Amino acid sequence: MKPKAPSIDSVTTINEDGSRYFVHPADVSGPFTLSRRIFAIFLIALYVSLPFIPIKGEPAVFLDIFHRKLHIFGLTLMFQDLWLLFFLITGMAFGLFVVTSVAGRLWCGWACPQTVFLDHVFRRVERFIDGDAPARRRLEDAPWTGGKIFKRALKHGIFFLLSAAIAHMFLSYFVSLPSLYAMMRHSPGENWGFFLFVFALTGVLYFNFAWFREQFCIIMCPYGRLGSALIDDNSIVVGYDTVRGEPRGKAGTTTGDCIDCRRCVQVCPTGIDIRQGLQMECISCEACIDACDEIMVKIGRPKGLVRHDSLNALAGRPSKFWRPRLLIYIVLGMVGASAFAYATQQVKPVILSVLRMQGAPYFRDQGSIRNNFMVRVANKRAETHDYTVTLDSPAAGLSSTGASAHKLALGPGEEVQEPLIMTLPDADFHGNFDVKVQVRGQSGQVEGEKTVPFLGPFREAP
Repeated sequence: MKPKAPSIDSVTTINEDGSRYFVHPADVSGPFTLSRRIFAIFLIALYVSLPFIPIKGEPAVFLDIFHRKLHIFGLTLMFQDLWLLFFLITGMAFGLFVVTSVAGRLWCGWACPQTVFLDHVFRRVERFIDGDAPARRRLEDAPWTGGKIFKRALKHGIFFLLSAAIAHMFLSYFVSLPSLYAMMRHSPGENWGFFLFVFALTGVLYFNFAWFREQFCIIMCPYGRLGSALIDDNSIVVGYDTVRGEPRGKAGTTTGDCIDCRRCVQVCPTGIDIRQGLQMECISCEACIDACDEIMVKIGRPKGLVRHDSLNALAGRPSKFWRPRLLIYIVLGMVGASAFAYATQQVKPVILSVLRMQGAPYFRDQGSIRNNFMVRVANKRAETHDYTVTLDSPAAGLSSTGASAHKLALGPGEEVQEPLIMTLPDADFHGNFDVKVQVRGQSGQVEGEKTVPFLGPFREAP
């Protein structure tokens, strides 16, 4: 199959009849490709290792769906604290806006899981089994012989196993590795929900990495379109220097540095021609930079015909770094990050709730007035801790039984509910008043407090 010529007016991966055109990017080497590969190995190692790294007795990143807790690098958030993630996600989003406004779609080319796994895992497997780009095109057009069937079965078998491994690792972020191992050793019927989830995720990942591939970046991912709104003429993008490169032509036949070798097109994973200008399909993978620099060295011309630069600089106009939108993104990102940092410092290590029991608001019994409450105490610490429930009341004769009568020893994430019975002699009651229910830690410091009203019969003021 002859490689398809990219067009600025249409998506390369879709033919005129609507059928799929498979892009087979050629191999390329160079400093950007090597740096991306090293960084991808680091990201994959991080993805695999985070569930294994214990911090304060829990995985480094663990959304515990069984106990409704989030552990993130030593910080434990209960279900009631997840609103804090709004500030974290907001800060990260505006941080990504800053990166995009400054450096274009750097996230896509270097850190997006789609690119990391596709370019540095699945395409490496495909290259090992099917050969280089010309060999892959020949195999795609070849009839179904025994050799082709074997290669296809081997490749897709490995693709499926890789997809299953990624899906299982993803699940470990939600159920913990010991629970995942236990599920894998038992029948799927004992954990149908998780089994179906992993099965479905494996299928989606296999479909994506084996067939859909760059279509996800071009058609489905909203970030490419968002990037079009965030990038301006001062953003650093991968671009072609038309001033230096044009008019293009064979070496020695034109004054432009571009010899029209189409090497930049051959290595592009989305099938575009960078010489046609900045396009939404460009994911800033920098393969075209390495490819073009390699050719420039061979023909004795300076590197950088395709390079990182702003559209203004590529057109010979002055470029500026600081502009209003960038400042706004930085300020909003810092506000989100600061709000998250401040809010996490205010999170208390214990949850205390006090609710009046059902029934009458108060009871009179043998010359005393009794109020019944239900106290819930939850330990948000990563270790066992002893708590004591105490009362702070203006009524000197107030006594209590139940939760306040003994220490509450709670394990990590454990909670307990116990009745709290407040009793006051009838003679000491002169009207409703507030009682502070406090939970104290092992040091005696108040770590949680709720105010509840002590109710009784109406008494006229003396």
